[in-house]
Parts: sequence; C-alpha cells; structure tokens
Amino acid sequence: MPAVVVLGAQWGDEGKGKATDQLGSRVDYVVKYNGGNNAGHTVVIDGEKYALHLLPSGILSPGVTPVIANGVVVDLAVLFAEIDALQARGIDTSRLLVSSAAHLIAPYHQVVDKVTERFLGKRRIGTTGRGIGPAYADKINRLGVRVQDLFDEHILEQKVEGALDQKNHLLVKVYNRRAITVAETVDHLLSFADRLRPMVADTALVLNRALDEGRTVVFEGGQATMLDVDHGTYPFVTSSNATAGGACTGSGVGPTRIDRVVGVVKAYTTRVGEGPFPTELLDADGEWLREVGGEYGVTTGRPRRCGWYDAVIARYASRVNGLTDLVLTKLDVLTGRERVPVCVAYDVDGVRYDEMPADQSAFHHARPVYVELDGWSEDITGCRTFEDLPVNAQRYVLALEEMSGTRVSAIGVGAGRDATIVRHDLLG
Repeated sequence: MPAVVVLGAQWGDEGKGKATDQLGSRVDYVVKYNGGNNAGHTVVIDGEKYALHLLPSGILSPGVTPVIANGVVVDLAVLFAEIDALQARGIDTSRLLVSSAAHLIAPYHQVVDKVTERFLGKRRIGTTGRGIGPAYADKINRLGVRVQDLFDEHILEQKVEGALDQKNHLLVKVYNRRAITVAETVDHLLSFADRLRPMVADTALVLNRALDEGRTVVFEGGQATMLDVDHGTYPFVTSSNATAGGACTGSGVGPTRIDRVVGVVKAYTTRVGEGPFPTELLDADGEWLREVGGEYGVTTGRPRRCGWYDAVIARYASRVNGLTDLVLTKLDVLTGRERVPVCVAYDVDGVRYDEMPADQSAFHHARPVYVELDGWSEDITGCRTFEDLPVNAQRYVLALEEMSGTRVSAIGVGAGRDATIVRHDLLG
C-alpha cells in the first residue's frame, strides 16, 4: 500500500482538500506536514460545506486517523475551535494525533506578525497575520515552544522568557507597543494542556509503523509549490517547505517510502497576497473567473487574484516535486468561454522563456505568451467519465497534460465530493 503526497502545484487554493478527501475511503492516515492555520481547505460532502484551516481534511472521513505532524506550527486556540465546530456538526474528531515535536504559535507571534507587516508598508509580504512566519522564525532561531513543552511548566516558562526577552525590546522600542509578560503567555498556553495531552504522540514513529504494516498514508501539503520558502516566488512565500520534500522533513518519514506525488492544479490560476503573477487578469475576465469560481479565501475571505492557466508553472512544479500525477480542479468554471487562453511561455524584455526564470527580477517582469484553445458551452457538472466531457473540454485537458509534463489523473467538474472524473487510480 502506498504513501502518497498531495500538494498544490500553483499558489494555493487549488482544491487539495477535495483531492485528499477523494482518497478518504481507502486511506488510513492523512498527515498535515507543513504550515499552520494560514490556509484553508473546503470540502463539500452531501451538500454540506466544511472549511478546514489547521486540521487535515482526512478528519472528515470515518476510520481515517488525521495527523498534525512535526512540521506544522499549531495555534491551540484555533485547533480547539475547529474541533468544537466539527463536533457540533456530528463529526468524530477523537482519532486526531498531534506531534509532540510540533511548534506552537503563541500570542506574541501574532502581535509581531501584524506590526511587522504594517511597518513594511508597500514592501509588505501579504501575510495572514496569524503568527505563522514569526513562529517558524523562532523555530529556526531555536527559540520555539513545542507541544511537549506544555507538560513541563518549568521548561515552558524558560522558553517563553527566552523568546520574549528579544521580542519585547522590539515591540516597545521599535513598534511602540506594550511588553508582553511571561505569565500571561504561559497561562494562555497551559490552558490547553489537559485537553491536548491525549492527542499527543510520537507521530513519526506512528506513521513509519503504519507503513510497515501496509497502511495507506496520505501527506497533505499546506499552501503550495509557488509559496515554498525555497522554491517559490521568494520573498512572497510562506515560511515552510510546501513542496514534496517538506513531506519528509515535516513528518519524519524518509523519502524512499514515498510512492506517489500528486500535484493539484486549477484549470486556471489564482493567487492570494502580494508578489508576481504573470497571467493575472486585471479586467472583466479576471472578475468573471473570481465570481464564477467563488475565488475568495477560505481562511481570510480575501478576494483571490485570478488568471489563465500557466503551463510554465505547472512544468516547474512537476520538476521540483517529482510529480507522478495531476488532479485538475474547477474545469466546470470555464464552461461558456468561446476561447480559453493558456500561458505556454514568458516574454521577458523580448527574450522567450519556456521554463521558469531562475532570476527573481526576470520573473517579476515576465509577460505571458498565450495560445488559445477552443472552449465549450455544455454543462459538465454531471460528467463522470472522460468520454462524457464535450470534445473541446477533452482537448483542453489533454493539451494541459502535454504542456504540464504530467498525466492528468483526475478532473474536478463541480464542488461536491462525487463531482470528479477519475482517469487513473491515484493509489494504484
């Protein structure tokens, strides 16, 4: 039985939650390995919409063990608010495991995130203000507080004191904010300790033993390839590795155990936050994609920037992740277009780039080179086989498959759990 990584192959919001949920009945573990509550998954089951932020989407599938692994930064208030909301709707959350090595987002991380972003002004990154970046910075600077620290109050106080010693100087002397006390932070974190304790585990050991036993494990990436801190459009990126390699470091499962890497792409492209976006449409077409596609952030409610499909980015994502499959979502949104442009290359000051420019400045100045494909007008939301699709919709999918360099194994044609065409088994 396989270990499968499912990740975004654009700038996020591609429908990773639905792709993971599609595997749910045949999956034993779903693992969140990076990020925090700065991104959301929307899953629709029997007409019911579930918006998940920190929890893995596998929590909606009976019998699946959802895991928050060591690579995640956890806001405990958000975690338990999500759990309470799901339980109120009759969802069983009792199987959830949380890594003892996962880092915690403290209230001071959120304060620093918000004041720093405001201070940057026009050079802002476009963060969600939820403390994700500062929590990862503390992790790298060895000032972080981990889940296991909640169960030793003396160590917790020492770690919080060490983190605040520097931050309070910054808050008071640079940002003119009040100092944050060690006591208030420790009390806040300890208020969750008793409820969290039964969920805490050595999740790396659990997952490796599960694979030894022939269980199926899906690693669910937060954010997406183009937001990866190493391989994304730096500095307009997240603070963790959202690419396939992050699944290994973020979970404690070695790379030789990964069998499949599935990239999720929309039939067009969206982005939230600041940063370059070559196919962005600042016109009626962009507004049309936003409204028809419902392109507003699950976590923030922010309108997403919208543009046509970018095959250059898809090829790049295929390369840096070692993709074996693509899941193409929201094909139905394009219904009604007479012609559908697709970006096949970039023009940078008269020079054609068929692959991602290695230089940040070149990518910032990239202009899309489009080809136009024939559209379709037929309603495709009821299609369940590839042959059910209108001929032009089939041709669109096949063209994207060839341009992207990875086979399209599943196609989303609507919001519901069953509104998917499967061409190749993602677990086979």
